Amino acid sequence: PQVDRRLVNRTQVRSAQMLEPLFEFSSACAGCGETPYLKLATQLFGDRMQVANATGCTSIYGGNLPTTPWAKTKDGRGPAWANSLYEDNAEFGLGMRLAIDQQKSLAERLVKARSGTIGDELAKAIIGAEQDDEPGIHEQRLRVAELKKKLEGDDSLEAMELLEVADCLIHRSLWIIGGDGWAYDIGFSGLDHAFASGRDLNIMVLDTVVFSNTGGHSSKSTPRAAVAKFAATGKRTGKKDLGMIAVSYGNVYVAQVASGANDTHTVRAMLEAESWHGPSLILAYSHCVAHGIDMGKGMQHQKAAVDSAYWPLYRYDPRRAMEGKNPFQLDSKRRQVSARGFMEKEARFMMLNRASPDTADAQLNMLQQDIDQRWHLYEQMAEITPVPVEAEEEVAS
Repeated sequence: PQVDRRLVNRTQVRSAQMLEPLFEFSSACAGCGETPYLKLATQLFGDRMQVANATGCTSIYGGNLPTTPWAKTKDGRGPAWANSLYEDNAEFGLGMRLAIDQQKSLAERLVKARSGTIGDELAKAIIGAEQDDEPGIHEQRLRVAELKKKLEGDDSLEAMELLEVADCLIHRSLWIIGGDGWAYDIGFSGLDHAFASGRDLNIMVLDTVVFSNTGGHSSKSTPRAAVAKFAATGKRTGKKDLGMIAVSYGNVYVAQVASGANDTHTVRAMLEAESWHGPSLILAYSHCVAHGIDMGKGMQHQKAAVDSAYWPLYRYDPRRAMEGKNPFQLDSKRRQVSARGFMEKEARFMMLNRASPDTADAQLNMLQQDIDQRWHLYEQMAEITPVPVEAEEEVAS
């Protein structure tokens, strides 16, 4: 039997795993590093999720019709999922957010207009409902059910309009999901527009640091020295720092996570991102068959990526700045192993070493410099004395 979501402490990994997953039995590669994040998201936010999914691996195993791994509860509720293209998924998700906000605004106006019919107390409770946790969501669902019952038999135009949009009074958790090929490359301009919108958007980038779905060619997320399609002699430039681009806006929640290295940190970051009523970005390290690793040891590989400082864990929370605290928190330790030791476990780096040892040695040394310089920057950011920031006014619907 499924546990009552209201009784579960979602901040603890062991408790969160008691919640029903609404993503299951996907057609992803065995050992895929992306799917655990999607499963976890459905456990944390359940049937309130509305998903805009970019083309890529996530859309292939997410919409492998006539089947789909996106499931529903015994009540018939589940995440609402739709797939858009590489180039416009962020705009697609932003459009969903605008539609949700408009429908909620319309529903609230109609509730106020019909307060004499449905009751002032119920109307005020619906409009002023706190929906920041599971008990709050549950209570709002009961109120909306009562609202619908009171509107039964009311043939007025206002009542019929309210029935159509009443479910929008329940808070929806909107997620824009895709891989690094979408976020760092083809769909980046739209993603940047989503950051700048200031809207309540949760963006999850399942970062395999390579275009996985097209057979493994280089993306702007691919690190220096990696061999991939269109980078046969190793990628000559460093990895784009998408997280810091988002941080530069100041009002975007940003977290870089790796569940294999720190699952508690991953859960905490997802909950913080969803609770921030503005744009949020989760960069989730996802091991991939294109890396040329033993996929049965993917989680250990994620830990090695963090231990080498190749993938530092951090969170940037704008709310901390409003409290006079440093919004940037560096959550992983200084590198404990060299990048070379980590890279030697991946075939995409060793291919270059076999083909051209001198070139590989030079590029791996430059990669270590990239990692050390980035870590130094992050350390400095974590030690900055914060400047007090006032809360921004909420964007009008």
